[in-house]
Amino acid sequence: MQQTDPPPAPRPAARPTGLSPSRAGDFMTCPLLYRLRVIDRLPEPPSAAATRGTLVHAVLERLFDHPPAERTPERALGLLGPQWERLLGERPELAELFPGEPEKLAGWLGDAEKLVEKWFRLEDPTRLHPVERELYVETALPSGLLLRGYIDRVDVAPSGEVRLVDYKTGRAPSRDFEGKAMFQMKFYALVVWRWKGVVPKRLQLVYLGGGGDVVTYDPDEADLRSVERKLEALWEAISAAVATGDFPATRNRLCDWCDHQASCPEFGGTPPPYPLPLTTVTNPGEES
Repeated sequence: MQQTDPPPAPRPAARPTGLSPSRAGDFMTCPLLYRLRVIDRLPEPPSAAATRGTLVHAVLERLFDHPPAERTPERALGLLGPQWERLLGERPELAELFPGEPEKLAGWLGDAEKLVEKWFRLEDPTRLHPVERELYVETALPSGLLLRGYIDRVDVAPSGEVRLVDYKTGRAPSRDFEGKAMFQMKFYALVVWRWKGVVPKRLQLVYLGGGGDVVTYDPDEADLRSVERKLEALWEAISAAVATGDFPATRNRLCDWCDHQASCPEFGGTPPPYPLPLTTVTNPGEES
């Protein structure tokens, strides 16, 4: 009988300390998913799609190390191999995506090449002068809520106007879902505003999937105050769930790609025992 390795053990439970756009999106999509990722910290196997996105992001970031005249499609495509090797060195488990399957790896890298080539039809890197790439931002709101995240690119015009840019390797959403997609960028704009006192002039999402598209939005202070109120309310809901351990599962269109169906009641699974102490509410007159 062939022996199999035991599944990796979850890391020690963690109490949430703040919000990033991804984790805020997790809770709004499915509170149980948020719990399993943030508190239980259950491991998730790497996915080919997400890793391809990481690779393309790395190539576009590193391309700006070169002078404008050298930011050519050929130069960018030449970065794919070295950046893939770098990722493998940092995360050896990525090699399990294509074990002994060179044809699949070649096809996967070919898809990454198409995404990089498409970017050159959407933006001209010889005319761009980012002041920051993969910028880590963090700030605390007046309430004390800590917001953090990474911005793919920050452009500053000679006039001082700021543009925040994020690359997406998927398809652009329909108009009905553009607002939801732009939430991440408004989150970043709020952080920059509270951190630097500057409202970004433009938020830009560059979609490399499908036919490629660029979606922009110009925020103002009223927009960012609205986002701030939404995040404060979201944090209150998260704090209440952390105290009670009540993180309901919510079926949605992303369930088919979720790695945690075995821990989800919607799919006949059972979440692991809640690892944090619970807050019990004592009714008036009840003995404590």
